[in-house]
Order: sequence, then C-alpha cells, then structure tokens
Amino acid sequence: MAFPNPHPFRSIHSPLPSGSGGNPFDNQVRPIPINIVTHASQLPPEFLYPSPQRQLVVGFDCEGVDLCRHGTLCIMQLAFQNAIYLVDPVEGGRMLMNACKPALESAHVTKVIHDCKRDSEALFFQFGIKLHNVMDTQIAFNLIEEQEGRRRQTDDYISFVGLVEDPRYCGVPYQEKEGVRFLLKQDPKFWIYRPLSELMVRAAADDVRFLLYIYSKMMERLNERSLWYLSVRGTLHCRCFCVNDNDYADWPPLAPVPDSLKVGGNAPEEEVLSILDVPPGKMGLIVGKKGASILAIKASCTAEIHIGGDRGPADKVFVMGPKSEVRKAEIMLRGRIM
Repeated sequence: MAFPNPHPFRSIHSPLPSGSGGNPFDNQVRPIPINIVTHASQLPPEFLYPSPQRQLVVGFDCEGVDLCRHGTLCIMQLAFQNAIYLVDPVEGGRMLMNACKPALESAHVTKVIHDCKRDSEALFFQFGIKLHNVMDTQIAFNLIEEQEGRRRQTDDYISFVGLVEDPRYCGVPYQEKEGVRFLLKQDPKFWIYRPLSELMVRAAADDVRFLLYIYSKMMERLNERSLWYLSVRGTLHCRCFCVNDNDYADWPPLAPVPDSLKVGGNAPEEEVLSILDVPPGKMGLIVGKKGASILAIKASCTAEIHIGGDRGPADKVFVMGPKSEVRKAEIMLRGRIM
C-alpha cells in the first residue's frame, strides 16, 4: 500500500545529462523535485528492488551528528536523474533503513559518493548495512591524477568542495558549503532537528546534486586499470572502519583482476586492508609531535594510512594499498611502538 508524502516537494536545478556540455548548473536547466522520505513507499521501486536487468547509478551521501559508529545518522541523500530523495531515519526509523538495505548492499546499484569511510561505518554499526559497490569520487580523483602523470602530496585528499570547483569535473563555486560548516561548528546537532528547515533541505540536496554529473565526467577519463583499482579501493574503504571479528568474511569479496590486465606480466599487485592494534598509551608515538611521525611514514610508502582519531576506534591504525606497500608501512608503524 502506498502512503502519501506529508512533506512538500522542493525544487533545485538539475545537472545536465552526461555529454551535454556546458555549465551543469545553468539557471536555464529545468528544476527537479526534492522529496523528503519517511516511508519506503516514497522511494523508487528500482531502488528498493535491485535487479541485474536494471543497473542503477545514484548520487549518495549521509549527514549526521558525529557521523561514525557512535554518532547518529540523520539524513541519507539519494540523487537520481529526475529527483533527489532525502531519506530521514530520524522520522522513519530502522524500518525505513531496512528497506534501503538491499540497494545499499547491492552490486546492481552503484552509489556515487565522496569519501565513503565514515558513512559506511555509521551504516554498519547503526543499521547493520554493509555498504557495497561505491564509486568514490575522492579515490577516482587520485587515480585520474596518477593515470595522467600528476603526483599528489602526502596525505593530500581532494575535498568535495575542491572537486566541485575543479573545472574538469564541474567548475562551480560552492560557497554554501562553508556556511553549513560554520553552522555545524556553532551547533553540532544541526542535522537532528525536525522538521527539516529549508536550509537543511537545500544543504543536504546540494551535497548530492553534483555527483552524477561528476561521475559521468570521471568515467570518461578512467582507463581499465584505474577502474579496477577504483572498485577494489572502494570496497576496502567501505570496510575500513567497520572492524569485525571474522576478517570481513561476510562482506562482499574484492573484484578479481581482469584477464586483460594480466597480459605482459604487468598485472596489478593485490590490494589489502591491514588493521594494526596499538597498545594503550602508544598512539602518540605513531603520530609524533604535530603529526611528524605519521607523516614521515606516509611519505615513505604509497599505502594509505588512517587513524581512528576522536571518532575512533582510537586504538587502531588502518593501512590500505598494494600488499608490499602495506607490509612496508606495518614494519615502520610497529617500529614506532616497540
């Protein structure tokens, strides 16, 4: 049985379809609705019931109060070509999120997101959802830079604002994001208040309305090798902070290396995630004064290294990348705490 949506539709300007060229947010582009979702019946059936016959790509993001395992996931945004849906677990509860679980775990629904790690952690620990099949635009950006011969600085990850403003992918100023960050500093519980204000609706929608256009631009540039890395690293980033006791045995497996990349003895090295337990009182030795120790380790290898920090887990270091580089990082990290 379908239920009427008690919330009005809002409108924003929609990105141009892939390949249309020009500014994706020109004022002449037709507006699309923003639908606030408190019941699963308000979501598109193709999202709720994933199918191999109907591959789906959606822009995806989450907002919350201290978004991590211990925080509160307050809004989950979904951007389609013809509408944006703000899924509200504060009002819709676990029943609503359970209805979204098949799509979020499905290989037939590609979730386009910028930096999935904490979103995945919140979904896993708060709702038992194993986020899968993401296209992480932060990972994609770095792969394109490497593919085209540009090297990034150690620990330099493109922000979402920086990506949106990059003329290769969007080229649109995004000053509104800074305004929301200021409000969040004033009131960290900003996202939990109900009813959703016009500002909250607009800010949440803005964080996904760019993603499908950016996705199309990035997919045009990524070669086959980079696409494999994108898939594997996206899977590892989804797992990253979702520490469990069975070594992720019940999570979807990593994508195998395509046969076409194995020819000529130049197959990509296996990529892994390693989690290092740090004894009590020893994390400071790894981080060092003003972060000097951890930055030196990161500069000495190509593995990604993340610490839990204030949002936790505070006693672990997460290392991802080619197996040989991860092992190198492990040796240096252990050397700091011996």
